[in-house]
Amino acid sequence: MKKWTRTGDQVLGRFDRQEAAVVRGLVSQIQDMLLARAEEAPQDELAELTGIRTGPSSPPDDPILGRLLPDFHRLDPDAPDPAEVDSANALRSLHEPELLDLKTGVAAVVLETCPPDGGEVRLRLEQAEAWLSALNDVRLALGTALDVQEDMPDELPPDDPRSPHLGVYHWLTWVQETLVEAVMN
Repeated sequence: MKKWTRTGDQVLGRFDRQEAAVVRGLVSQIQDMLLARAEEAPQDELAELTGIRTGPSSPPDDPILGRLLPDFHRLDPDAPDPAEVDSANALRSLHEPELLDLKTGVAAVVLETCPPDGGEVRLRLEQAEAWLSALNDVRLALGTALDVQEDMPDELPPDDPRSPHLGVYHWLTWVQETLVEAVMN
């Protein structure tokens, strides 16, 4: 991939076949995880009548989903008050459906605009912002799976099973950084 560029209100990029497959594959996996989480929402007749949706009240067990869908209220790690836990669960139940919609929506934009066989990508500015969000979600998920730390070296020993995936993480970081630069210019 070459660096993203901006011409007027359009941001342009080009992916080869393998790069497009990586982006599409990772974004699809994140979208699938988020859609599965959305299906866990309780079915409520009152919500169907009022149009007010609720989501699960407890945080996801999966660490990747936990990173993508953090608590809406920080609990006191030393001694969480039961009322504080109830409040955090209520906030999650109210706001998680909207967050899931936003995250699956930005993933859909990437999947619609990234050609499956590679090639040029032309984005309007709002689509570029969706790409930034989706790439951030992929990096958060991949970083969680790889246990990326601030003090982690840029390269791991070849026998470390995380080594090839860390290269993808760094490449996605570069794709995201150059997209930010193009959008800001």
